[in-house]
Amino acid sequence: MVEFSVALIQISIRDEESPNARLARGVGLIEKLDRPSRLVMLPELWTAGFFNFDQYERLAEPLNGPTVARLAEAAIRGEFWLHGGSIIERSPEGNLYNTSVLFDPAGKLAAAYRKMHLFGFESGEKRILHCGESPVNVQSEIGHLALTTCYDLRFPELYRCLSSRGMELALITSAWPAARLEHWLVLTRARAIENLSYVLACNAAGTNRGHELAGNSIIIDPWGKVVAQAPAGECVLYGEVNLEDVAGVRSQFPALRDRRGDCAS
Repeated sequence: MVEFSVALIQISIRDEESPNARLARGVGLIEKLDRPSRLVMLPELWTAGFFNFDQYERLAEPLNGPTVARLAEAAIRGEFWLHGGSIIERSPEGNLYNTSVLFDPAGKLAAAYRKMHLFGFESGEKRILHCGESPVNVQSEIGHLALTTCYDLRFPELYRCLSSRGMELALITSAWPAARLEHWLVLTRARAIENLSYVLACNAAGTNRGHELAGNSIIIDPWGKVVAQAPAGECVLYGEVNLEDVAGVRSQFPALRDRRGDCAS
């Protein structure tokens, strides 16, 4: 598939809303999309709330748990690829991860990516969770997809690795704060320009534990042009992707071929 529509669901996080209620509301938003889409995305930890660190242990579930099951059902009903954002995953060993989940139109879990770069500073993410060890690429009928999560955006070497493996669309699920909105806008464009690939970045909205989330989900083409950008509040951002743009830009401006391998580290 060369050209297709995408939908980024920029759901609002509300402290007074329970994770189960938010899951039900998010699934409802998926099912009420008013434009046919081949790929649908949700934000990072949108059911749990990224800043609810004291709830991580209680909300953790395995990859065959109830949230994954609900999202798989939504993908089947919609007959689209669904990036379900991320969940707090409890591994068979008992470790906790911030794990992004991607479903194919048959509801199969096509990929699970454990966030490699965990946010430190005043965040509890790095203290509570384990970091992932491996980048994740997925070859699909809608293109070569790569999964990354929020803080990963600040580490260009991860995207270069994904690009070297064939990435055409970088899918970024996020709970990026409004305080660093300008960084979000610059870095998403930079990752598209550097790798001559689409960037589809779905961010959360609302306020979680006193942290205002930036919204401003964004779709960027391989030339770095903004195809569509959301405002700050809850909404669905629609856009179009044309994979011929990736091949065309890489042929017209073959910067990736000029990369020096001896500078990689």
